Amino acid sequence: MEQYKKDIISQNKEFQDIIYPLITNDTVQQMKNFKQHYETTCFEHCYTAAYHCYCICKKLNLDYKSATRAAMLHDLFLYDWRKKQDDRKGLHAFTHPKTAYKNASKLFALNEKEKDIILKHMWPVTVAFPKSIEGFILTFVDKYCALSESFEILKSRLFMKKAFRYAYLAFS
Repeated sequence: MEQYKKDIISQNKEFQDIIYPLITNDTVQQMKNFKQHYETTCFEHCYTAAYHCYCICKKLNLDYKSATRAAMLHDLFLYDWRKKQDDRKGLHAFTHPKTAYKNASKLFALNEKEKDIILKHMWPVTVAFPKSIEGFILTFVDKYCALSESFEILKSRLFMKKAFRYAYLAFS
């Protein structure tokens, strides 16, 4: 995550107060050890998604606390999803919401809305609709974050390929 984004987020005391009990947990901290989208860690992805959910839900006078907490925990799986694992049945996109829910439920007291948001954040990949507007907001925020995280890396790689191509032409 870019430094100026980190600075803006860290200056929001209410947001920090909501997620502090979550992000100081040792298991949640382990999310920093797993990549989510290219160079973005699972922790960074969830942290950014949580901040976007906080801002949107607060602006719309929705349950921003539940949305923020669920967003911070929505990808609480502690494995490299790119590597096949014998104990994991099914594709990661379909199974990780249940894994995240189980992990989050063991660590924190979740309300019904938070449970539903975590379990259904992969809609429409998974067919179950979120029950709340906050659930739909995380669903779309999650896709937005994933696309923007991936786009930045792909854009830089494309730029590097073009730069090398033009350098080759210039020096040949």
